Amino acid sequence: MRNLAVLILCVALAAGPFTARAELSDEIQVYTDDINAPGQKGLELHVNTTPRGRRTPDYPGEAVPYHGLRVTPEFSLGLTPTLEAGLYLPTNRDANGHFSLAGMKLRMKWLPLKAEEGGSGLFAGANVELSRLQQRFSESRNSAELRLIGGWRGADWLLAANPVIGVNLSPGYRSGGADLSLGLKAARSVANKLALGLEYYVDIGTTQGRLPAAQQPRSLYLAMDGEIHGWDINAGIGHGLNGATDRLTLKLIVGFPL
Repeated sequence: MRNLAVLILCVALAAGPFTARAELSDEIQVYTDDINAPGQKGLELHVNTTPRGRRTPDYPGEAVPYHGLRVTPEFSLGLTPTLEAGLYLPTNRDANGHFSLAGMKLRMKWLPLKAEEGGSGLFAGANVELSRLQQRFSESRNSAELRLIGGWRGADWLLAANPVIGVNLSPGYRSGGADLSLGLKAARSVANKLALGLEYYVDIGTTQGRLPAAQQPRSLYLAMDGEIHGWDINAGIGHGLNGATDRLTLKLIVGFPL
């Protein structure tokens, strides 16, 4: 745990001199208090599509979101009661039907504060991610992300927040500051193993300057969390709240043990 804490600190300190670029939306999720037990293996399948979204590339050669279908298997392994490793293999099918393996991502989740299984209380931790993607899906092929995890789980309510720092690791992107974004989630249980709620995502700007409100991509999702035959499901319908955001995005995450 001490080594992971040092890694998190180094990523945070490194964020100042770098700038991150937009990446493929392979994962639309607010991290909560979920973590694998030691030795437990899992697979989550992240699926999302944008029926109404951006058609103009942000940089030459970018694969735009419009009518794209992103499917990303995420493999996970519990290392200790507070540490979990993960591997993402993001894929993309564009509006013309072209399929691509976008690259790969490695992550390490640390969750030292968590209530007992089935109990109520605060949770807190962090997730560090390293990625290498094709340039069609990220202007900077190499990047890192530090995602802080915090919130509270009660008998009926779940509240969570994920402040995120995106750090560019490719040569030539050493100005403008690191990207800052935020994910929020509030969900309420409405039946046994079924909760409904809202998820909110916003790209704030960088460590060197906040974007004007009209230019900050902001989206709000109506989300459902449930469990069917031991499979965890998160499904949502997202609406862009301003002109800087894709107007309609649909997402589905299905998780099950291996």
